[in-house]
Amino acid sequence: MASVNAPRGMRDFLPADKARRERVLAVIRDRYRAHGFDEIETPVVEEYARLHAGIGGDNEKLAFNILRRGLDAETIHAAADDPAALTDLGLRYDLTVPLARFYATNRAALPTVFRSIQIAPVWRAERPQKGRYRQFMQCDIDIIGDASARAEAELIAASLDTLDALSLEGATVRINDRRALDAMLDVFGFAPDERPGVLITIDKLDKIGPSGVTAELRERDATATAVDAFDAFLNRPQTREFLPYGEAQIRKALPEGVADEVVAHLVGIGESVASARPGGHVPLQFDPFLVRGMGYYTGTIFELAHPSVSYSLGGGGRYDGMIGRFLGQDVPAVGFSIGFERIVDLVSLQDPDAAPAVVLVHDRDVPVAELLALKAQLVAEGSRVRLEQRTKNLKALLERATADGYTAFATVRAGADRDDLELKSLSV
Repeated sequence: MASVNAPRGMRDFLPADKARRERVLAVIRDRYRAHGFDEIETPVVEEYARLHAGIGGDNEKLAFNILRRGLDAETIHAAADDPAALTDLGLRYDLTVPLARFYATNRAALPTVFRSIQIAPVWRAERPQKGRYRQFMQCDIDIIGDASARAEAELIAASLDTLDALSLEGATVRINDRRALDAMLDVFGFAPDERPGVLITIDKLDKIGPSGVTAELRERDATATAVDAFDAFLNRPQTREFLPYGEAQIRKALPEGVADEVVAHLVGIGESVASARPGGHVPLQFDPFLVRGMGYYTGTIFELAHPSVSYSLGGGGRYDGMIGRFLGQDVPAVGFSIGFERIVDLVSLQDPDAAPAVVLVHDRDVPVAELLALKAQLVAEGSRVRLEQRTKNLKALLERATADGYTAFATVRAGADRDDLELKSLSV
């Protein structure tokens, strides 16, 4: 007998779960729009060549691809080792690659600096496990056409404001710059061709510690003198004075040799974000070893942290080179994505503007015309109305209605009109 479960890594949502998710999405959309971003929509599929152009990092390996139409068994067998010969489309694995294509397609109709919202599902052929799904929602804001620190500051301010609106106050943003990382690796003496692998190892610093990182770098046969220099930097003597986010903190965390313009860019972001936060607080933390795995990042990178959880709640970065792959000329771009699937489990929102939700419990003999007339009157008054035929277990019926968000009920008998209805509250 065939399984009736949803495909592995994908989920059904019952009405109460769906309503809760939509309430959270409504808050996110509202905050994003309040900060001047405009929502767009792109197709769920993109061309195979675009999704596998070397700009999606490891996500390209997780893409769900769509077979070309009209292939016969002989053709499929002959090209079994060449996915590009068998597929012409694929499900999007993120919203950034589609946005870059969207901008290249519609640039003439968009403002010079375009602030985009994308809230939509994406698909990855992940190994399903707790908290990791094959279909999940992403909530992205991006700014295209602005190379200044203002763009990053706007994204960070909007994202923090959104978490505040979801009652997740106290969030901070870990921030770094890929140019600082490259400069640091150059100072230590790592060769350019070994740096991608070195960054993969450095990204594990929080998990395996400094000794684990240097040990793995030696196992990778990274340049020995560079590993020694990096190890010495990790274990250098440091004073313990507190330094708030700013130039002094950033320079203390970096080796000599990082360009002044990179430091100034990071400092400028902090100053701008502080001006938008209550009391001028800077909710940023410079992390010189923040890597983020996407290969298309070219500058600032950041991750969203909250004291209630040990994992990040979102992140993003600057990807100035991606749009040029489609347009033929580079366009500055930076984006921030909130991890909706992680956030939604932390948020409990009531809908203050929800319409009255009423269940009309009727006897079997009440004519349909009377029921629909009563329902139409209540709907016209602004209520949400469900019709339910009385059952022997009325308590179970009302408990199910309460779980679905209904707040009141009334019993209906044949011949009843609107004035006869006695609305009773459903306890939550």
